[in-house]
Amino acid sequence: MGKKMARTIAGNLDEVRNKIAEAAASVGRSAEEVTLVAVTKFRTPEQISQAVDAGLRIFGENRVQEAKSKYHILPDDLTWHMVGHLQRNKAKDAAAIFDCIHSLDSLRIAEEVEKRCAALEKTMDVLLEVNVSGEEAKFGLKPEEAEEVVRHVVTLPHLRLKGLMTMPPFVDDPETVRPVFRGLRDLRDRLNETGICRLTEFSMGMTQDYEVAIQEGATMVRIGSAIFNV
Repeated sequence: MGKKMARTIAGNLDEVRNKIAEAAASVGRSAEEVTLVAVTKFRTPEQISQAVDAGLRIFGENRVQEAKSKYHILPDDLTWHMVGHLQRNKAKDAAAIFDCIHSLDSLRIAEEVEKRCAALEKTMDVLLEVNVSGEEAKFGLKPEEAEEVVRHVVTLPHLRLKGLMTMPPFVDDPETVRPVFRGLRDLRDRLNETGICRLTEFSMGMTQDYEVAIQEGATMVRIGSAIFNV
């Protein structure tokens, strides 16, 4: 019996990219349509640097304070996405650090981010987080609230509304959350039919379910442990 090869971040990344390509191809999509956001929650700058060396440039953080402690000591050509719940009192730092916020979940937060971006003379890409599954423990707008929020957010000059995000329940069988991903896609289609704006991005799918999410239209997948667990 030969020795089992040690896992590396670069090796994990190759495996994830192959699975993204296979999932996309299975529904007639291209892997180029899917942006990989490497989630660095609890990861060290050294681990992130290894991911950079392996070719990653887009990173996601769940907490503003954790991002604040890391981003300035890493290469300045990286792109940072806020993928966790954003508290209003962290909007100032979020506006300064991030290039995209996936988790706008209220008009109050949207207006605060707008104010902070205006002060920086910066335009922020944003996604609305929608609680498609209806879990009480999850953040996010109710689907029926989305149209009102979309109508307001598109009027804010320093926010560029790109699409929607959702967090499905954590389950062992990813097939059981396929309806959640499909529900987000259906909501996007309904919102686009209103003519308010054109939403093109879907942030959905994590380590346990990203292949199903891609089959249902994900354009951004948020993957942490499948890349960094070595």
